[in-house]
Amino acid sequence: MKECVVVDGIRTANVRAHKEKGWFRNVRPDEYLIKIYEELFKRNSKIDPEQVDAVFCGTANQSGMQNDIARLAWLAGGFPESVPTNGIGQQCPSGMSATEHAARAIMCGEGDIFIASGVEDMQKVPMSFAIDFPPRLMERYKFEDIPMGATAEKVAELYNVKREDMELMAYWSHKKAVAARDAGKFANEIIPVEGHKEDGTPFMVDRDQWIREDVSLEQMATMKSPFKENGVVTAAVSSPLTAGACALLLMSREKADELGYDYHIKYAGGAMAGCDPTVMGIGPLYAAQKLLKLTGKTVKDIDVWELNEAFGSQSLAVLRELGVAENAPFDNVNVWGGALALGHPLGESGARIIVTLNNIMKTDYKDAKYGVAMLCGGFGNANASLWERVEK
Repeated sequence: MKECVVVDGIRTANVRAHKEKGWFRNVRPDEYLIKIYEELFKRNSKIDPEQVDAVFCGTANQSGMQNDIARLAWLAGGFPESVPTNGIGQQCPSGMSATEHAARAIMCGEGDIFIASGVEDMQKVPMSFAIDFPPRLMERYKFEDIPMGATAEKVAELYNVKREDMELMAYWSHKKAVAARDAGKFANEIIPVEGHKEDGTPFMVDRDQWIREDVSLEQMATMKSPFKENGVVTAAVSSPLTAGACALLLMSREKADELGYDYHIKYAGGAMAGCDPTVMGIGPLYAAQKLLKLTGKTVKDIDVWELNEAFGSQSLAVLRELGVAENAPFDNVNVWGGALALGHPLGESGARIIVTLNNIMKTDYKDAKYGVAMLCGGFGNANASLWERVEK
């Protein structure tokens, strides 16, 4: 079986999904996804778009401007009609699922060059946009238990996650993101895309918009939960509404060697898991446990973790139940900050955390042998993937 390596991975900055304050408020999601594809080929000029065997693109809400964005953005960008595309929908893990599908295709010998991407614009295509829920779903679950905020409150209660611990996690997520940004850690992955400041001035967006330099535990303590009376989940410990796109260039190791490309990690396995949608955030626990069992690894074998911080409650519950960590600051989890600070453009995030994991393992954790990326998803979907340093 062939080996699948990550040749490159890039993304836009993650920006606010807001019709007045969002830096991409005047840019369609297909346009900044096209920009990512264009830059991916510019950075890797030894290959032509015609050589790509297929493009897999993850999107959580495939409607409106994101309706079959996998195919329509590729065609709108002027890329070859002969290259097939596949839109992947797994809610928040969609971008990771797209990456796994591409990796497995390479390993099975179905091609040598694939693009895996993810995109989401939560302003222009809001959560639940144009969704018609199956009536029988509401016979099985209470509708009020399905929304994300409600699930986060339920996880906090079931797993005894205290508000103070969630706020500490959010605090360190921002602090680490600020430190990483200021040290230029994201420079290799963020591709500047033109957007607009709040006053309408155009500028090249090259940094994540949600990161707060003035994050305050004292201010967090004054916030109220919008999800439950006397609840513990506030906006400060919830991933914000975000827009962004990401793409990875994956190749068989032999093709990458033939073309003279450098690489650092290879795909070593993935696992999807399902769980009760009313506690959807705990899903990465089951996905990671399944992944470790499938690959014969233990928690102690994993050197670096990237866990998408959908909510502080579910992130802490997963890390504690898995035996990775108890409280922030973490040593080897979300080293450059997480979604509480960086934002969470749903279908993009699963690809984004793999890109960031790759860069962390290439720089700050050069000697790390294994890294895991994992995330939960709406309606009880979860995913986890294992990445191994390539021995040369």
